[in-house]
Amino acid sequence: MSQKDLFSIVVPVYNSEKSLEILYNRVKEVFEQIGEDFEMVLVDDSSKDKSYQIMKNLHDTDSRVKIIQMAKNFGQHKAIMCGFKYAGGNFILTMDDDLQHPPTEIVKLIDTIRNNPDVDVVIGRYDTKKHNFIRNFGTAVMNKISAYIFNRDSNLKLTSFRIIRRHVVEAVLEAQTITPRIGSLLLQVSNRIINVEVHHDERAFGKSGYPFKRLVKDFFNNILNNSDLPLKFLGGVGVLSFIASIGLAIFYIVRYFVNGVSVAGWTTLIVLILLFSGLILFSIGLLGNYMIRILKETKKMPLYAIRDKRL
Repeated sequence: MSQKDLFSIVVPVYNSEKSLEILYNRVKEVFEQIGEDFEMVLVDDSSKDKSYQIMKNLHDTDSRVKIIQMAKNFGQHKAIMCGFKYAGGNFILTMDDDLQHPPTEIVKLIDTIRNNPDVDVVIGRYDTKKHNFIRNFGTAVMNKISAYIFNRDSNLKLTSFRIIRRHVVEAVLEAQTITPRIGSLLLQVSNRIINVEVHHDERAFGKSGYPFKRLVKDFFNNILNNSDLPLKFLGGVGVLSFIASIGLAIFYIVRYFVNGVSVAGWTTLIVLILLFSGLILFSIGLLGNYMIRILKETKKMPLYAIRDKRL
């Protein structure tokens, strides 16, 4: 393998005016030390601060910095997909803009994928995560669910700090979905994915762009977009409800012949009506959610809209 591969670092940016220059300088220092060629693809996901102005300054200073500004906030995953499109490297790295992914750990990712030519993706597995409890818990749950959905090793941890071979990124870009999830797409494209342990720093500035509400939304999006688990759940509940209804029917028929008509069953009847009415409404809502997603997919809307770019 050539010792002068081009490495593209794709970074989704949102309200990171304080960390962008630090991130660029640290990445630049790392690649100068290891003597490798690199480019940075910074995708501004419609930040509300001066992030894009700083990105323009970096581009004017160093032509290896490609910058793209989205027309509105499309979300981290769509920003990464946009960055993939304009990344020209043999290897593409993704990392966050908040300095929690130390650029010095990039060397571990590069060494691991070079020393394992049969591996397509190397994902950084944090030695100690510096996220709050809720986010750590949500990530752990999603890892378990994705392990079940994609039949992968549950010990494989998915994070946004990773290095990917070019052919895998090209395959991911061909995905026809309006709601991409990078980790899920990688699992669908290749099973040659491994972890390497990396350090995880404290957030240097500001607050996380992933509040609890957004984590919950991503949690359900990942399940609905990549799995039929909710439909299987409803099917199982339907079978159990059918069995329970037969049992109750036998019970009330026997009680009718033994004790005659009694108003004592009125409460049970009302409870059952409310229970099954709620279940039916829940099922309709879930099926409607799937239908909405199908409608969005058939409309073939673009993943994102670019307001400005300087490559």
